Amino acid sequence: MLTRRSAQEDILNSDNQYLEFVGKKTFYGYLAAHRHEIFRDEDFAMLYCENNGRGSVPPSLLATALLLQWHDGTSDEETVNRVKYDLRWKVALGLKMEEEPFVKSTLWLFRTQLIVRGEALKIFKESLRHARESGYFKSRKIKVILDTTPIIGKGAVEDTYNLLAESLRQVLRILAKLEEKDFEVFAPDHDFGRYAEPSFKGSVSIDWDNEEERQVVLNSLVSDCDRVLALADEKLSGYSSESNEAKEILEVYDLVEATDLLSKILAQDVKRSNEGKAEIIEGVAKDRIVSVHDQEMRHGRKSSSKRFDGYKGAIGVDADSQIVTAVDVLPGNAHDSSDAEELTKETEKNTDSQVETVIGDGAYGSVEQRIEAEEAGRVLVSPVPKAPDTGRFTKEDFVVDVEKDTVTCPAGKTTGEFIRSKQTTKRGKVFHNLVFQFPVEECQKCPLMEHCVKPGAKRRSVSVHEHEKLLQKARQFQCTEEFRKLYHPRSTVEHRLARLVQLGLRKARYFGTKKVLFQLAMVAAVANFTLVTARAANLSPSFSVLIYVSVLLAATTLLNSIASQRRLNLRTQPVDPTAAAFAFTNMGSRPGFY
Repeated sequence: MLTRRSAQEDILNSDNQYLEFVGKKTFYGYLAAHRHEIFRDEDFAMLYCENNGRGSVPPSLLATALLLQWHDGTSDEETVNRVKYDLRWKVALGLKMEEEPFVKSTLWLFRTQLIVRGEALKIFKESLRHARESGYFKSRKIKVILDTTPIIGKGAVEDTYNLLAESLRQVLRILAKLEEKDFEVFAPDHDFGRYAEPSFKGSVSIDWDNEEERQVVLNSLVSDCDRVLALADEKLSGYSSESNEAKEILEVYDLVEATDLLSKILAQDVKRSNEGKAEIIEGVAKDRIVSVHDQEMRHGRKSSSKRFDGYKGAIGVDADSQIVTAVDVLPGNAHDSSDAEELTKETEKNTDSQVETVIGDGAYGSVEQRIEAEEAGRVLVSPVPKAPDTGRFTKEDFVVDVEKDTVTCPAGKTTGEFIRSKQTTKRGKVFHNLVFQFPVEECQKCPLMEHCVKPGAKRRSVSVHEHEKLLQKARQFQCTEEFRKLYHPRSTVEHRLARLVQLGLRKARYFGTKKVLFQLAMVAAVANFTLVTARAANLSPSFSVLIYVSVLLAATTLLNSIASQRRLNLRTQPVDPTAAAFAFTNMGSRPGFY
């Protein structure tokens, strides 16, 4: 049952005694002063029964503890210890010195409930609500900057042999559980004894540099996979689809999932020859599973030279305030701009503002992004992706006339000959482009041929996009001073990403997209709160100086007025020393006030 914290502060709370010692301008001091505004128990009511069961730990306290956990980078166990013994945490949480409000399992359950109930972004969104209430996003129209950064997955990345062996082992474990046997007993009973070893490769004594010996192991491994799949099918056929027993349903579900994973890995990594010989497929299959423990991890590239295994963290940042306004997690192999429109819409929802300008690097300058921005009435500030440098003339060296459907080459030759080409993007968008071709005889006798036509080709061709006019307009805009001025703040998002990495984003702490999204949301929330805290602290000294100067001017004016009056009195009558002293002590200023 939901328990709410009392709004009545206890004089024995740590923040009432030690706030000055910890520091009002610190992150802990800011939480102490604003925790009731930042997190309200009723905002987490969806996680609890309203009027039944044992009283819970107030969710506002747990949410604040999670925020502190990610700020200090602590484990669950260390978090509980900090709550018990760390004065800064006690001040931030508003606890008494002897108070121990929760145990490790309570924190774990609260975090799990947030993720399972689809509220992984709850604390992050509260950071944006607090930012709005603190005076951010006053303008109804804002500029948002988009970018991504790699997140290294937690799951172990394995080669084909270990992937097959580990997924086979998972099926065997579930089958052993269904028969109520220990895995170490069940595996040898069905001639799968070597998979009970800690390492599959360690259980096989061969020379892994010998191709023939590797082939023998692969054939045996694939054969074992076929046998265990047949064993699982036989087991599944014995279950009734009408069973209502929860335990039986869960066991069947786990077995179906495990066999499905094994089948996918077999299909993506192994092919069978006509003779039944197993062969490892060369290259990387599309959307290839790279880890048995985290099936949502993917091979990804941030650049042609930088490869990683895991996810991409995508964020939107307000260009003016540097507040992170939206977050998302993509598979490692997804294009950076896959969710650009979703991030933009989420920014509008979270900030209660209209995004009028979207800023991004070349990855966000595709035709799809430009069409979406144009339809939404937004300005897209992103460079048009350049053609790869091959040492030959690129498309930019040709003159494309979209009105006349002609292309002119650097040598001054013009062609109107083209063939139609259909292009399907990764997101399923279909474009009908034109591929212009120059006459073979013209290219063959052209003195610029070696700088234009690739080796082995007889003539040059140039692809003109269905929306080439839109691209031309973008290239022209890219050369203007206005573009450079609008594009200049893009580095802001890189600074924010660096801050998120500093808070622990680079490596995933959990398995699966939903939990990694929670991790991204928490570090983004901490980044937002620390930014708000720093700006609030920077305003205070200026405000104090202003007050000091105002009081000093008022005091100077008053003293000058009294001095003038004394001089006037000296000309007319003697001054009573007692009366003068009394006048000075009652002039409205406190002694020792600076």
